[in-house]
Amino acid sequence: MDSSSINLFGSEVESIRVEGARVSLRFSRAYIEKTMTGSRERTRWWQSGTLIFDGAEVLEALPEAPAVCDGGDVSENVYTYRDMLPLPMMGKGPAHCNLRFRDTERRLVVRAEEVSLTMDDREHYIEHIRA
Repeated sequence: MDSSSINLFGSEVESIRVEGARVSLRFSRAYIEKTMTGSRERTRWWQSGTLIFDGAEVLEALPEAPAVCDGGDVSENVYTYRDMLPLPMMGKGPAHCNLRFRDTERRLVVRAEEVSLTMDDREHYIEHIRA
């Protein structure tokens, strides 16, 4: 596969934790799309993982979890990822997060010094997406 990214829409969030200057968003099911150069078709997978912000400050009241993500922005350095996260992801520089969740007005809004995404276990195949 040439590229993999998490589609934030519909990804299932198990928990959101604040421990000192670390904010962790735990995905029980992050939905991944994989593509290959030259192919119009993709595959869809799910995998658990954790989005971690270090040197972080929470800027709004946290949404309750478990929850379903409805998209939003995650920034690291000069890049802003809208409604998706690239795999792998690790940024040592200014980071920002503004994520929406289904059935609530609350958002996860974080400013941080670093961001990383750690995936667990293995990916689980869901489907082949034809063009």
